[in-house]
Amino acid sequence: MGKTGHCGEGLRIDRRSLLTVSVALLLAGAPTCAQASDFSEYLKSLWPAAQAAGVTRETFESVIAGLTPDPQVVSKPARQAEFTISIPAYVAASVTNGRVSRGRSVLGELAGPLRRGQERSGVPGEIVVAILGVESAYGTGAGGADVLRVLATLAFEGHRRELFEQEFVAALTILQNGQATRTQLRGSWAGAMGMPQFMPSAYLKYAIADDGAGTADIWGSRADAVASIANFLARSGWVAGLPAIVEIRLPDGFDYAQFDLDFAQWRGLGVAAADGAALPAAGAASLYLPAGAAGPAFLITDNFEVIRQYNTSDAYGLSVALLAERIAGRTAPRTPWPAVSPLSTAECKALQQALTARGHYHGTIDGKLGRAARNAVHAFQIAEGIQPADGFAIRAVLARLRAR
Repeated sequence: MGKTGHCGEGLRIDRRSLLTVSVALLLAGAPTCAQASDFSEYLKSLWPAAQAAGVTRETFESVIAGLTPDPQVVSKPARQAEFTISIPAYVAASVTNGRVSRGRSVLGELAGPLRRGQERSGVPGEIVVAILGVESAYGTGAGGADVLRVLATLAFEGHRRELFEQEFVAALTILQNGQATRTQLRGSWAGAMGMPQFMPSAYLKYAIADDGAGTADIWGSRADAVASIANFLARSGWVAGLPAIVEIRLPDGFDYAQFDLDFAQWRGLGVAAADGAALPAAGAASLYLPAGAAGPAFLITDNFEVIRQYNTSDAYGLSVALLAERIAGRTAPRTPWPAVSPLSTAECKALQQALTARGHYHGTIDGKLGRAARNAVHAFQIAEGIQPADGFAIRAVLARLRAR
């Protein structure tokens, strides 16, 4: 489990090898004897951290005995769809008629657990169901990878080593606590587990049973899965009664000078909801133009940022919010999406570097454009008198930066 312009910003994977094992050899197939030996010795080095977390030696040894690197996971972090394709394309693939229809059925099937979850958390059922739909196809596609093997491999290869070591120990803790069996600990290539696709640490922190007692079964119980998702969002700062996103119409002659105001100020500028409804009475909201001024315009709130705590990609957050709107019976975006050609990772890095040189961007040069980069593009456009100053990172903006 969660910022993009066209490229994503979120899961930053350090691909530098921290040990001597060769990524190329791992990708080629089964590990060699030397690799397996190195991996085994590495796993043994994790015992002090596991012991400090309360894992017994018996549990630890039962897991690492015979464990080998997974050759399929090493290259996958660089290929996450939400970080490599355009936002319109990602939304189109995520918010399909079939997924909307199934989501409406699930909304009815889980009415009781969703009602209880909303009473506890303030999170609307359609948001929870949308996350369940995007994460695991409503519980049917949670992944079959051995979570402990995946996490150990990613840590061994240096993919955010400290993070994945912590997640490996968290998974051992779940096993030690009897919260799941060894065979239940299955999930994605990144170690996300069960219907909500929680990382092990997230399970320990957020997973709850629907009945409020006992162990949360996010692998076999959809009721526990939705209760846990709602709890995650609530504890991440969800504001009850505040929409995550509102599609809007900008008034004629809008100058794009402002990106961050409250709803009263947006109303004062002549901004209106696209469906004719009243804008929320209060709350901060940011103008978001995921395909530039030619595409749909949205106001996103703090609850949009809460969704992004699940997955830091803007494409993900937008897809969840729009899918929830459709599941709840509200309309799809009223403005057509224009064709968008995403910048390459190298172009995104060049854009970040150029914006940094001009004092507009203060983030990481990682080729992943999110809110910070979007605001930096907007600041550059305002400074240069470029209209519309929509914060949209396109090649014309990069060319202008390079020319300066």
